[in-house]
Amino acid sequence: MIEGRPSASRPSPPLSKSRFMAGLQCPLRLWHQCYSRQLASPVSLAQQAIFEVGHEVGRLATGLYPKGVLIKESHFEHDKAVESTRTAIQDSGVPVVYEAAFVYEGVRVRVDILERLRTDRWNLIEVKSSTSAKQAHLPDVAVQRYVVQGSGQTIQRCGILHLNNQYVYQGGDVDLEALFSFSDLTEQAVALEDEIPLKLRQLREMLSHESPPNVQPSRLCKTPHVCEFLEHCTREKPEFWIMELSGISQERLDELAEMNVEDIRDIPASFPLTSLQIRIRDAVLRGTGYLASELADELRDVQYPVHFLDFETIGLAIPRYAGTRPYQPLPFQWSDHVLYEDGTIVHHEYLSDKDKDPRAAFAASLLETLGQKGTIFVFTMYEKEVVRQLSEFLPQYHGRLLSTVDRFKDLYALVRKHAYHPSFHGSFSLKSILPALVPSMGYENLAIQDGQHASVAYLRMLDPDTSPEERAEIKQALLAYCANDTMGLVRVREELLKRMK
Repeated sequence: MIEGRPSASRPSPPLSKSRFMAGLQCPLRLWHQCYSRQLASPVSLAQQAIFEVGHEVGRLATGLYPKGVLIKESHFEHDKAVESTRTAIQDSGVPVVYEAAFVYEGVRVRVDILERLRTDRWNLIEVKSSTSAKQAHLPDVAVQRYVVQGSGQTIQRCGILHLNNQYVYQGGDVDLEALFSFSDLTEQAVALEDEIPLKLRQLREMLSHESPPNVQPSRLCKTPHVCEFLEHCTREKPEFWIMELSGISQERLDELAEMNVEDIRDIPASFPLTSLQIRIRDAVLRGTGYLASELADELRDVQYPVHFLDFETIGLAIPRYAGTRPYQPLPFQWSDHVLYEDGTIVHHEYLSDKDKDPRAAFAASLLETLGQKGTIFVFTMYEKEVVRQLSEFLPQYHGRLLSTVDRFKDLYALVRKHAYHPSFHGSFSLKSILPALVPSMGYENLAIQDGQHASVAYLRMLDPDTSPEERAEIKQALLAYCANDTMGLVRVREELLKRMK
């Protein structure tokens, strides 16, 4: 929700495609990008890895459009890049221009791939590392088309070149024709050609004010991307902010905003909430946790030895092992804490440290540690899906792998269904519930603290340019992180049973 603004009093800064997209998501995000960039949170390792994947996919995509000219000037040299682009376009012998630069009515864009057609028309191709064209990609393409056409070039087709997740890599050179798919967005982009200049005027008008727009944080802060200013914009929100109501819709949030309610404790009893949201509100009001009586029976309904299992996986945008697809989850590590009936706990673990397909060795070692009996606690059913995929790829282990799935028990689902504690702060992730229930355990002292970081670190460990000393450090950090997850499952179950007494 944006409240009233004072009159404009200064010229607005230049816009770019990325700034335009930021402004579509949230005007305040665009304001901060232009005037107060220092308020942004640091770029995480996981986010940096996503950027690098995008660059890798973009470089590979140019192989579908060979013999092109690369506009080498950086984004900080846009005027020079525009001149270089103009020179390349005027040369009829240039079939393709990579990173073509244009400016029109003060809006700057760089086109990933501009393909020349015989009729002095062009195809505009935006490369994305996703596996489909998404709704958020449409204005991205539309604003590029608007600027390029405004600069005097005619666009025949425009759309998204993205990865095809049905492509199965066979080894050797990647089949680029099979790896990529093109989604034509020309018709939709043309339909937006009147809206683009209107939206640009609105954003410029907003930027011309001396003060930022008054925008309240909402679910839009994470859609389509997590805003880099989210932490700054929510720094003064109450400890039990209404956004912690799991699954609350934007419509309900707007209704609470109209009532000037930001704290969960201030929500009227008559306000419509789901049963889970009511549980959260009541637990926060009481200041104590909620545990349903059924939970104890669920946690005790086990067959010994009880396994507490966790996987780490990578999903490579560009497949590197034969028989794999883009972003297919490849498990490279497992940890298993085994609880025996006498209370003894034994830990087993596996980590593939060679740059080869890890699935066969992973499955063989996993089956050995899981044996043929015993309940297997996991946190969400992600591990179950990974095991099913392994069974399809490894026919020699098919039956044995599927038989383990029948023993799985989802601790996440049990906690979400039967428990809540104010210290969860609306999240049922292990990273939230573990320190809330077992304060002596957490992740802040670990070198690796989440799954995305684990994937990035694993690829770093496999990199031949990484020194042996660093590889050894990463290996120990990965083992410590995964073991912390499974010991965390042990302690969460133990603590819940203790509190049920």
